[in-house]
Formats: sequence, C-alpha cells, structure tokens
Amino acid sequence: MITPNPLPYGLLQAVDEVGRALELGKEWFNTGPASLLDLGLPLGFEKRMQTRHYGSLIVHLASRFDQICFKLYAAVDQGPYSKHFADLNALSPTREELVTAKEWCITQDVSQEFAIELDKAVRAVETTDGKS
Repeated sequence: MITPNPLPYGLLQAVDEVGRALELGKEWFNTGPASLLDLGLPLGFEKRMQTRHYGSLIVHLASRFDQICFKLYAAVDQGPYSKHFADLNALSPTREELVTAKEWCITQDVSQEFAIELDKAVRAVETTDGKS
C-alpha cells in the first residue's frame, strides 16, 4: 500500500496553489483520514468510486454511500454539532445505508465507548431526518 504521507511534491504544490487561489488557508487539505486505509475501506469502495480527469490530473472520488460511512465515523468522533454530522444529514442516508455504514464503522473502532456513541449518532441522524 502506498501511504499519502508525505504527499508527492507536485501534489503539494497544487494543494498550495488551490488553497491560495480560493483563500482556503494552509490546513484546507487534510490527509488525516488516510489512517482509515489501515483497517480497510468499506467493502466495494473501489467499484463505487468515481473517476474525474482534469488535464493530466486524475482524481478518484468516494461515492455517496462511502461518504456516508466516512461522515458517520467522523460524526461519532467529533460529535453531533460537528460539520461531519451536518454533512451526514445533508446526504440523507436511508435506514439501510446507516445500518451498513454502522457495520463498517465498527471495523474501525471496536471499543465499547465507540459503539455506544455510534448508536447515539445513528439515532440522531434518523431523528433529524424524520426517519424512525
């Protein structure tokens, strides 16, 4: 497996240029979630990802379902008032998607505390979106 840290020089340059052009600040590009690769991405991730070409740059984007998985995991980590929780709600996951995302999240953190917070987050998303 190739790790994203450190990023290749050309990509670092592009990140810097985009950040300056869009006034995003120095910390706009976050490789922190790369640690999710250690325990595995959601099953079928590679088949669902979407590829975009921008000249010589090729970008692979996580699917909506995979974003639900990632946002649920981050929402548990950062709480119900985080941008991740808001992003998760904006994705309007179905009950089935939440159940499957929850199953993946458990593979990333097997602690009892995480499981409790994960259940709370799933219930909060269902309540927020009017699902029950």
